Amino acid sequence: MKIVDVSVTQFEQRNIRALSFGPHNAPTRGSSVLGLVTLKTDEGPEGHAFLGSVTKSCELDAFSLVDTLKPILIGRNPLDREAIHLAICKRFRSTTWRCIGAVDVALWDLAGKIAGLPIHRLIGGYRTAVPAYASSPGHDDVGAYVEEALEVKARGYHAYKIHPPRKGWQGDIAVCAAVREAVGDDYRLMLDSTWMYTYTEALRVGRAIEEMGFYWFEDPLAEDDIYNSAKLRQKLDIPILATEFSPGGFHAYAPWITGQATDYLRGDVAVKGGITACVKAAHLAEAFHMTFEIHHGGNSLNNVANLHVMCGISNSEFFEVILPDDVQKYGLVDDLVVDANGMVCVPANDGLGVEIDFDLITRHKVGVVT
Repeated sequence: MKIVDVSVTQFEQRNIRALSFGPHNAPTRGSSVLGLVTLKTDEGPEGHAFLGSVTKSCELDAFSLVDTLKPILIGRNPLDREAIHLAICKRFRSTTWRCIGAVDVALWDLAGKIAGLPIHRLIGGYRTAVPAYASSPGHDDVGAYVEEALEVKARGYHAYKIHPPRKGWQGDIAVCAAVREAVGDDYRLMLDSTWMYTYTEALRVGRAIEEMGFYWFEDPLAEDDIYNSAKLRQKLDIPILATEFSPGGFHAYAPWITGQATDYLRGDVAVKGGITACVKAAHLAEAFHMTFEIHHGGNSLNNVANLHVMCGISNSEFFEVILPDDVQKYGLVDDLVVDANGMVCVPANDGLGVEIDFDLITRHKVGVVT
């Protein structure tokens, strides 16, 4: 079996509500272009993945994937995932980790279809469902956080994570205090400051939310600040969760572990180079008795891929659902759902195991890159 074609079908997601997840991330702009990556083989089976998100249109990535990675893929056996992954990762200087991740997800989708198994079974088959937590957008006032936290708690979510309003570190503490008072002392809360603080600010915020019993303190410092992260971790008891955007792919984790700068590792199939990289990262974390917490994938199919990783390994605790969750769901016939017990079940069909809405993609198609 050989790969004979690689293409990206671009399709538009419209009427996206105005949302922001911090000044380091682009806000939504009403519409975005996503991409359906398709790997075709000479024997019929196809592998798929999505490119893009509500804040990152895929146009540049689509051309980069086809221009940079397609020449490596044509003629290769799609089951040679490790060899292909190593080859495409060497092109990170000419493309993006999102492109590398999409190709890798499509290869795993193909492998599952060929084997007649869902991806989580190919990885290891540890479980079939995981607990979910709700992850807030940035709100303008404290009351919106309180209302949202109470709503997701009532819906069965296992935890609520705050992306604060960016009104200074004192304002972030005020939001955290108001939410803690509203939900009670026994409900899990996290804070994701998205790399916004200086070391001194992070220390002050960390000590405050530590007293409030927060579950983890995510990305308090710049994504490459290993030195101050190690200092901060020594000063705080609350676990530090870093490495979501540590520069590089799988190999970027090593200095964070050796420098004792984080309590968890963090990543997803889009930002670290696919399922292959995430599984390696999870096993690396396991060797150090650490968890590998999965970040939101940016689109529906990436989230399915992330869930397969979580269900194939043992050391990942929570599935992230970014709110409002309906905005993050597009392009599948039936998307993932959080049940009344706050659990998300992994698809049981072959490969990624979900039905892509090809009719929707055709209706909203804006072009094909081949």
